[in-house]
Amino acid sequence: MKLAVRLSTPVTTLALIGGGEFSFGETREIDELLVARMPADRRTIAFLPTASGSPEYAQHLGAYFQKIDPSLEVINVPIYRGRDSRRQKNLNTILSAGMIYLGGGVTNNLLATIRESPTDIAMRDAAANGTVIAAIGAAASCFGIFTRDMRGGTFLPALAWLAHTVIDTGFDPQHDDALRRLMSLPDVELGLGIPPKTALVAGDDGEGTIAGEGQIAAFRKQ
Repeated sequence: MKLAVRLSTPVTTLALIGGGEFSFGETREIDELLVARMPADRRTIAFLPTASGSPEYAQHLGAYFQKIDPSLEVINVPIYRGRDSRRQKNLNTILSAGMIYLGGGVTNNLLATIRESPTDIAMRDAAANGTVIAAIGAAASCFGIFTRDMRGGTFLPALAWLAHTVIDTGFDPQHDDALRRLMSLPDVELGLGIPPKTALVAGDDGEGTIAGEGQIAAFRKQ
């Protein structure tokens, strides 16, 4: 199935994963696809723990990816607060990686730290240079123009890599109230509901394909 999206920043591969436990193999099909799309001369994965604040996440993810391809190395990029997003060492790691993987957690943590920061700029530069960008769960929901406030508010301005779009991850079609609320906000034209074990994988032409087990719900304003 194809799904057209409007990108506001150039990418080679952008994968927004609705959720799933990689340790149980729930995203294996998606992750194998992303590894295959990494540049042959860049075999490092820069992991951003920003949404969860957990450095252990990178260790487990690294062991998992090495089972897919032993040549891969996962590097934890310690961006936990605003000043970390400006450190040149972190930016260099992001720019030299073959994949940037944003782990799940809390939308507020991720956006407060990297939105409109040098890290966001470095990620966009890397994406335009062939780096695979992957985000899961709450991190994936931050690539639209707004996302849910996971600390009790209504919504947060997000990274806006997808223009006029909002994203709800961990999506259950029987409980779509959160996505409908996001779609009521100004300038939103498309709402995407991405369930666990499922990913939207978009290329530079804005044509998205669906990877994994589920189906993505797409709602367009008339």
